[in-house]
Parts: sequence; structure tokens; C-alpha cells
Amino acid sequence: MSTPSSSMWGGRFAEATDQFVAQFTASVQFDQRMYRQDIRGSIAHATMLAEVGVLNVADRDLIIDGLNAIEAEIARGEFVWRVELEDVHMNIESRLTDRIGIAGKRLHTGRSRNDQVATDIRLYLRDEIDAIRGELKRLMTGLIDLAEREAETIMPGFTHLQTAQPVTFGHHLLAWFENIKRDDERLVDLRVRVNRMPLGSAALAGTTYPIDRRITAKLLGFDGLCENSLDAVSDRDFAIEFCSASALIMMHLSRFSEELVLWASAQFNFVDLPDRFCTGSSIMPQKKNPDVPELVRGKSGRVFGHLMALLTLMKGQPLAYNKDNQEDKEPLFDAADTVMGSLRAFADMVPALVPRREVMREAARRGFATATDLADYLVKRGLAFRDAHEVVGKAVGYGVSSGKDLAEMSLAELQNFSADIGEDVFDVLTLEGSVNARDHIGGTAPNQVRAAVVRARQRIN
Repeated sequence: MSTPSSSMWGGRFAEATDQFVAQFTASVQFDQRMYRQDIRGSIAHATMLAEVGVLNVADRDLIIDGLNAIEAEIARGEFVWRVELEDVHMNIESRLTDRIGIAGKRLHTGRSRNDQVATDIRLYLRDEIDAIRGELKRLMTGLIDLAEREAETIMPGFTHLQTAQPVTFGHHLLAWFENIKRDDERLVDLRVRVNRMPLGSAALAGTTYPIDRRITAKLLGFDGLCENSLDAVSDRDFAIEFCSASALIMMHLSRFSEELVLWASAQFNFVDLPDRFCTGSSIMPQKKNPDVPELVRGKSGRVFGHLMALLTLMKGQPLAYNKDNQEDKEPLFDAADTVMGSLRAFADMVPALVPRREVMREAARRGFATATDLADYLVKRGLAFRDAHEVVGKAVGYGVSSGKDLAEMSLAELQNFSADIGEDVFDVLTLEGSVNARDHIGGTAPNQVRAAVVRARQRIN
């Protein structure tokens, strides 16, 4: 079975397109989401053509009014998308010609679908970056607010998932803030490269019409122009870079998710996740499952896959445009959707976390978390660090066999390992003494956490 060749390009064809091929090669099923960007680009293009005298003012006005009417029609859900017209661009142009007649056929003067789609994707991605940055800021604000409230809440810090040293919960939350802040900085940097206009490059070599690309770029809010027409229509670096930045965001959210899943478990019990972010079990009545962080942790894999898909898509393509590039949109769209949804979930959830302060504190008392503090104490008494390390190691060994933490040992017990230990040792073996001693920029001391909160607010504003 076959379908008539598209009236937009079928002039040289002697037979109709196979119906399966028409379905197989069409992209309108997924690229229709760019209709606003496509219409915005077409209005700017028509305006520029009129400015340089290629299009008369009457046709320009007909085109712009027609495109605005079509945008409203799509928004109302009344637009009929036709697979035989292949993509969002030709569907809109065909509908425009139906509405306003021959003036609609003049819109495509001086451009190609190659530079049109490259422009649409950049406009779409620019909008997505701005929206994602809004969710990143919401999440960063939530982290900062919670860190400020929990600046003095003591918890164990971990390496190798083993108790290492005491930290404050506020300090831990600000570590996640730093992750997310770097994600935001990457998007700011990426947006500069996204915001360059390919329109005017036409199919691959530019156009013979006296266009002024700067007019179009200004109308569309682009900061600059793609300088080479061959590169402009075939470049997808910006899409790959977006997926790379998205993969890093999801990696960070996945690590955060892993901690929340652990912390919400009965074994840790560090935090309580509000019920609205959890689900139950169909068979076990007691269950409260941390589905939101688990699902975000799982969704990271699909975004990683999209990055690899785009790299693989582009690696073998010669210049300039190839039909392969139609496969760039679904990974890109899904990466943007996944990141946006995951960030929204976290930005809603993080401010609602309820820390179990006493449980965290008790956990910090286990595992000899102040061992390094004792070693530092001995160094300040004149012992070489390696010797102090050995002394404390023996004290810990004794603690393991006797079931006592360092702070629970008597002075006499501690002095069995070093005569340099005095009564003031208990000031450094307390949890508060340990965290307060890390009193420098980047340290976990509560006053440093509060100072970091102030700087963090300034950085996101």
C-alpha cells in the first residue's frame, strides 16, 4: 500500500511513498511538541523577509496572523496532525496554506527544514534549560533552608559507608547543595552555546536571497549566529552536552536518593519521609516504601542511556545533515522530561524531610568517630602523627574488645596507651567538641555551616 508523495517535496517523484515508509520516516508523532518554537521561528523569519524586501508586508501580515491562529488551534487541541506531512514543520506550513492561500507557500523562502529544525531544537532546549534551572533553584533553596535549621544536628559522617567522623546534618546537606550548584553552573555555560542561531543556513550552503540573519536572531532572542552553514545544520553538540549535563544531574540525584533510602530504613532511621512521597505494600501492611527516591535512582539509567544514544547517533555522520538526526529528538525530549520531573519531586520532598536528631546523634557515638580527634590531640601534645595514629589504633582495639567507645573510657584506661593524655582529652572526645573543632571555611562546625548558608543564598541569587 502507498500514500501520495508529500505536496511539499514530491515534485520529482514518479511513484507514491510506501505507506509503511511514510509511517516509519515520520517524526510528527514526537516533534509536534515543538510547535510553539516552530511558529515563533516562522514569525521571525517572515518578519525578516519583509524587512529585506523578499516578502511584501501584506503577505507578512497574513502569515503572522495565520500562524498565531494555528498556535491557538493547536493549544485548544483542534489541530489535526497528519503523518503523511512527516513533521511539525510541514504540518504547520500546510495548514497555513490552507488558511491563507498562496501567501503561505512563500513562508519557506530562504530556508530549509534542515536549518528550521536545528533552530526549533535550540529554541526548545533554551526553554527547557530555563525551566530546569528554576527547579534546581527550588531544590537548592530547600537544601539551604534545611541546612540552616539543622546546623547543630550531629550525625555520623561516612567513608566506605563506615562511621568516619562526626559531622552536622546541615553540613551534609550543603554538600548536596554544592553538587546541585555545579549542575546549575553547567547549564548556564551550556545555554551560551545553545543560544546561537542556525536559521539562514538553509539546507547546507546558505541562500541566494538577501536575508539578514541578525534581524531574525534579535527577534528570537539569540545571542549570536552559527557562523558556518554546514556546521549549523548538522551540529548536535549542544544536544549531547545537554544530555551530559542531565546525566550529571541525575547521577547526583541518584546518590542523594541512595542516602535517603538508607536513612529512611529501620536500620538507620535517620529521617522520616512524609507519607505523600511514599507508597505501601499490597501484602505487608507495615511497609512504607521510599518510592520517589527509588524511582529517581532508577530513572538515572535512562538519561545515561540517552547520552550514549546521541553520541552513537552522531559519531559516524559525514557533513552535513543526514536523516539519522531525526533520532536526536526522542532521547533529548525524554532526558529533559526525566530531569524536570525528578527535580520537581526532590524540590518538593527535601524541605519536608524530618530528621530524627537523637537517632543521628546516637549513631555518631558508635564506631569510634572521634578517633582522629584523639590523634590530633596527641600531635598537639608533641607526638608525631604516625606515632599518635598507632596509639589511637591500640586504644580503638581495646574499645572493640571491651565494648567501650573512646569517650566512655576512663582517663586511666586512656593513659594506658599514652602518658601524654590528660583530663582535657574529654573535651575533644565529645561529639560537640569534634564538630566545633572543624572551624574553618568548608568545615562542619555549626558556625561555619551558618556562614556557608549565607554564602549559598548569595550564590543562588
